[in-house]
Amino acid sequence: MPKRILLGVVVSDKNDKTVVVKVERRFTHPLFRKTVRRTKNYHAHDEMNEFKVGEKVRIEECAPISRQKKWKVLPREQAAV
Repeated sequence: MPKRILLGVVVSDKNDKTVVVKVERRFTHPLFRKTVRRTKNYHAHDEMNEFKVGEKVRIEECAPISRQKKWKVLPREQAAV
């Protein structure tokens, strides 16, 4: 089964080896037929502390690293955004 890859923006890099990534999804509301935007924050593993606030990144699902971290940031060469 392939791992999910999401695109988002780093909103916090204060934790060591961790970034918080905001991912936006769009869908059509079932009743009103209007496009709705929803966002969710994901904690992702950033081994080298290389990503800073405001950067676009790709995150990939992985085995749990800690209680909140179940995603890892793809390296820059793979994450050509």
